[in-house]
Amino acid sequence: MDARQRSHEQVLVLMCQAGDHDAFACLVERYHAPLKYYIRRLLDSPEIADDVLQTVWLKALRGIKRLRQAGAFRAWVYCIARNEVFQQLRRDHKWTEVQESLPPVEDEEEEPFTTDATRIHAALAQLTPAHREVLVFKFLEDMSYEEIAAIVGCGLGTVRSRIHYAKHAMRRILKEPNHDQRQESPQ
Repeated sequence: MDARQRSHEQVLVLMCQAGDHDAFACLVERYHAPLKYYIRRLLDSPEIADDVLQTVWLKALRGIKRLRQAGAFRAWVYCIARNEVFQQLRRDHKWTEVQESLPPVEDEEEEPFTTDATRIHAALAQLTPAHREVLVFKFLEDMSYEEIAAIVGCGLGTVRSRIHYAKHAMRRILKEPNHDQRQESPQ
């Protein structure tokens, strides 16, 4: 997001805090699709994901007046989404702790993922929620490590570590024959 877009977003947030519902509608329009994508990548059911998304927007509407820094809206709304997603995963008994010590990948070169989107999405679905979310934030939402750390609620080192291990897990999954036909195991 460039400086002009950030400034415009800050003005929208300030207008929302002053009670302008049209400004909130503009923020919803801007973030609805990316939040929906993020939530659907972490939850199995599109219906449940849509319910969670609705809850996120309701909590954002109710809490926007308490947001202290207008420039922090993006991280704040993703933090709300993350909390709601992980509450849902806990309710569904699909939450697992992240295991950061994975076996080494044979090819340690930092090669870009050169495969089609369908295979990438199928591989993402096989990752733990914590690994899946950092990859979505970094590579699909183009967030900085600092933004990810603020949303996830951990340090920069942890974010870097999770991205590192998530990329290795993705490579391993993508190298497996017929990886996209595997069923996702309960998390």
